[in-house]
Amino acid sequence: MDQEQKEKLINRIADIACVKSHINPELYTKYNVKRGLRNNDGTGVLVGLTEVGEVMSYIVDDADRIPVEGKLFYQGYEVTELVNGFFPQKRFGFEEIAFLLLTGDLPTKEGLESFNALLSSVRSLPENFTEDMIMKAPSPDIMNKLARSVLALYSYDDNPDATDIPNVVRQCTELIARFPVLISYAYMARRHYIEHHSLYIHDPKPEYNTAQNILYLMRPDGKFTDLEARILDLMLVLHAEHGGGNNSTFVTHAVSSTGSDTYAVMAAAVGSLKGPQHGGASGKAYGMMKDLREHVSNWEDEDQIRAYLTSILKREAFDHSGLIYGIGHAVYTLSDPRTVTIKKYAELLARETGNMDLFNLYLRVEKLAPDVFHEVKKNDKIVCANVDYFAGLVYSMLGIPQELFTPLFACGRIAGWSAHRIEELVSGGRIMRPAFKCVNKRRPYVPMNERGRVL
Repeated sequence: MDQEQKEKLINRIADIACVKSHINPELYTKYNVKRGLRNNDGTGVLVGLTEVGEVMSYIVDDADRIPVEGKLFYQGYEVTELVNGFFPQKRFGFEEIAFLLLTGDLPTKEGLESFNALLSSVRSLPENFTEDMIMKAPSPDIMNKLARSVLALYSYDDNPDATDIPNVVRQCTELIARFPVLISYAYMARRHYIEHHSLYIHDPKPEYNTAQNILYLMRPDGKFTDLEARILDLMLVLHAEHGGGNNSTFVTHAVSSTGSDTYAVMAAAVGSLKGPQHGGASGKAYGMMKDLREHVSNWEDEDQIRAYLTSILKREAFDHSGLIYGIGHAVYTLSDPRTVTIKKYAELLARETGNMDLFNLYLRVEKLAPDVFHEVKKNDKIVCANVDYFAGLVYSMLGIPQELFTPLFACGRIAGWSAHRIEELVSGGRIMRPAFKCVNKRRPYVPMNERGRVL
């Protein structure tokens, strides 16, 4: 079968599959199906309990849902208070937050030093891993390469399948430490073998923390400013956890509930996070804003900006999806607390890097987008800028390529995934198995010689 014949057959099968896979939308209402695991009022279907993280975006008063400014809690601590506890003191926070998520308590000075030493001692990849598992099979997508690398680490673990908590904590700690190295080396392989640029590989520095090592590993000269490292550290903190209901964390619980190993669980979570409706949205938002800058001649002209946003919603601009990426969230209404925090400190970085015009453009779009959304969609849904909206701006000001936006999200979220995996193993105790109702009609078997032609 030649290539043309293969493509023709594949397309024919795809056409048939599309027709056969279409389910009458009215059946979802008839059987009260919670599409997307969401109730009719937009709230998530309650499928579990957690102490790791909490998202709050409304209050209930006499059965009425009243939108409020968004809040995010890690192990009961409000994330803005956690950030205010380390950033003004010019301390790094990610390792402290990872410890909090794993243990439920904030570390003492001595405890944090010990945890940092533990992470440093396991950050380097196993012998020959870089050459055999990363360089020999470069990938154009870093998230796919990250998932493959996580699965490959199973083969380098002397006790990969055991699910006792000490062993899982060891595995999770190693993954928290190694994610920055995995994504940095994966990007270097892509850059060299696919884009044909010079190859440079740095060994992680034991004296550097997670954020410092990321910047060191991905820059040819390994140099960075203190503010750059602290802003990246802040991004990791804000991405570290978001309750149990987000897609990748739900995947972590679901796969953990089967008794599967840590590497399979985390690779599945990485695959979930890659999607453009989840962690991949930061790259989409950045791409959209880049396209806006190319089509709006005057960044201060609000009428031009409104016209561009309107064309997006009408599927006439950018990727023709009809989505203003970075605006709106499944949970938050009036505000996303992560966005509020990022915006505050992104301005510092914009001033240092000479990007205030770009930062102000982001502020204008953030202000105008909700009004344009209401005008075009003709509804009263409350939308706000989410964390993905400003994340791409921050990463771009740090000189980080767009291909690494979502992998950096994973570098933060692996801490939350780890905490949720441990929680599922300790408190879950039952495999997750939601129900799907089959609405296909039963049919008698048809012998080969009596079948009609399909292809």
